[in-house]
Amino acid sequence: MAWQTGQRIVSAFRLLLCTALLTGCTKDRAKVNRGNYPDEIGKIITLSCAQSGCHNNESYKAAGNYNLQTWSDMFKGAGSGNPVIPYNSKFSSLCYYINTYPELGLQNVPTMPLNKPALTYTEVKKIKDWIDAGAPDINGQVMWADNPQLKKLYAVNQGCDVVTVFDSKTRLPIRYIDVGTKPGSPDTPHQIRVSPDGAYWYVVFINNNVMQKFRCSDDSYVGTIPLTPVAAGTSTNPLADAADWNTFVITRDGKRAYAVSWSTSGKVAAVDLEKRTLLHYAPAFYEPHGIALNAAEDKVYITAQVGNYITECDTGFQNRNELSLQEGLAPSQFPSLNAHDILLAPNGVDLLITCQLSNEVRVYNTQTKKVTNIINTGVYPQEIVYSRGTASYYISCTYDSTMFRGSTGVITRISANGYQASHIACGFQPHGMAVDEANALLYVLSRNGSSNGPQPHHTSVCSGRNGFASFVDLSNFTVLPGRVELSVDPYFIFARP
Repeated sequence: MAWQTGQRIVSAFRLLLCTALLTGCTKDRAKVNRGNYPDEIGKIITLSCAQSGCHNNESYKAAGNYNLQTWSDMFKGAGSGNPVIPYNSKFSSLCYYINTYPELGLQNVPTMPLNKPALTYTEVKKIKDWIDAGAPDINGQVMWADNPQLKKLYAVNQGCDVVTVFDSKTRLPIRYIDVGTKPGSPDTPHQIRVSPDGAYWYVVFINNNVMQKFRCSDDSYVGTIPLTPVAAGTSTNPLADAADWNTFVITRDGKRAYAVSWSTSGKVAAVDLEKRTLLHYAPAFYEPHGIALNAAEDKVYITAQVGNYITECDTGFQNRNELSLQEGLAPSQFPSLNAHDILLAPNGVDLLITCQLSNEVRVYNTQTKKVTNIINTGVYPQEIVYSRGTASYYISCTYDSTMFRGSTGVITRISANGYQASHIACGFQPHGMAVDEANALLYVLSRNGSSNGPQPHHTSVCSGRNGFASFVDLSNFTVLPGRVELSVDPYFIFARP
């Protein structure tokens, strides 16, 4: 018995020893956490990029202000924006600078890592594939994917058939979403809006006859809404071939939208946003452009971008009335005011209209049918937005080069109480604007299409020069330092409520 007891003690000791050894060996084999990156990605970045003199905690401010020490640092952005866009290596400029292989996409100089051997083909492809999979951390978490209510802004890039999604908190691009239905042929997204409940965003195109619908929660595609009775080119009916869809407006309940096709034989369409169907379609508007609903939402007001008038029309498109914006003069298609954008004031009575040829905003009272105020702006006023927080209107004046020395474009601010105007230089060829009320910021998109504009930080997958976004502090009406580079011809932007 004593012998058996002794044997059991020896066996138990051996089992305990083996367990300890196995545990020790497992601990020794554990992977090193390299900045919370997935292991293979962490090896590349920490050994080649997040090094002394480059993109680590101590050196990043002199390296484009881009820190790659950890996965979370990577998404704090750089001096020109966000070099890594989850799910989209095509718009992640980090890939351009590490790539020396034409078959893997764009190549920019200087090649990174600087003054060191270039990354191998396998290493570059691993980085690209990882980004296209969302650029997750070591635990599979994807940045900006955990909050379906995230406050975002959406910007169309006319030159690249993509929508840039901004995070309101960081002011950084966080996604690039492909839009359009014609692969290999430009759709040219022109305007984008978010439904009043913040659930969906919609986009229309210059070179397509549809509106597209996406969810705001995850920016996934929902479906396409026709803007013409039949697809363009499939009918001899001239009404079917409208394009140049420029602007639209959404009802307060988010159920309907009214869109404008801008041409000498312009069209207007009404659509059901829930059923994604065309409701009404009307031809024979001359150069229609901007559109606004009245307070009761039983009328639309449409600007004529060539002429001196706007058109009042019921939402069934049965009756129209041309309204002159010049007292004593009849409505005319002769170029004079050339009304571009139109916005209903908070009082539900006044319409504010940007007149791009006369460099004015005209205030039209829908009850008295008269212009009550004329406010001078910068040269070539385009978009107009309103801020509740400042009780002011903001107008982008794209081609003003005289008000401020060396500038091309100003933002005019007009107070809602008294219509006093003030101006600041902002961006280069500014056009689209959006108000972020929560952060008291005005986002301003600069088209930057001219060669004398700011040199883009990086090239684009599309033909043309990248534009950028600037930010105006609404509390003191000043432009904040720095800008964020986007894709080609950023044109219109809208904030999620």
